[in-house]
Amino acid sequence: MTAKVQEGCISCGACVAACPEVFRFDDNGVAEAYAEVEPEYEQTAEEARDSCPVSVIDIEE
Repeated sequence: MTAKVQEGCISCGACVAACPEVFRFDDNGVAEAYAEVEPEYEQTAEEARDSCPVSVIDIEE
């Protein structure tokens, strides 16, 4: 699975807190997906997506 943070991120950190194995802040302080979503992190990556207050996270198989 792959995750992507679309434009519109407000840098709240919800995704980074929920799943640091997939999400982190880039040099501009905006969240990014930096790793593939491994099977053991699928649930936390989906929780990160669902907790995004601006709904800018996509997860695809």
